[in-house]
Amino acid sequence: MKIVHNNIKITGKVQAVGFRETTKYFADQAGVKGFVRNEADGSVYIEVEAEQWVLESFVEWCNEGPDRAKVEGCEVTVSEELKHFKDFVILKK
Repeated sequence: MKIVHNNIKITGKVQAVGFRETTKYFADQAGVKGFVRNEADGSVYIEVEAEQWVLESFVEWCNEGPDRAKVEGCEVTVSEELKHFKDFVILKK
């Protein structure tokens, strides 16, 4: 199957609620590769690569997030350029 690259911006109460750590756990379980990081504007930014059906499930999870999060928006952009990530990491700014 074809690997797809998504850029995801999640807004709402998504920092200081374990969002990045829970995202890494979910990504590792699903076989998603890429990264997650907090942004200065209070959002969370994620770049991921996997098969389309896997990313559909991943994006569904991103719309909910961990229990303490309150996701208000989940903007997904599909990119044609693959970055060939080797694993999923949490980036610190």
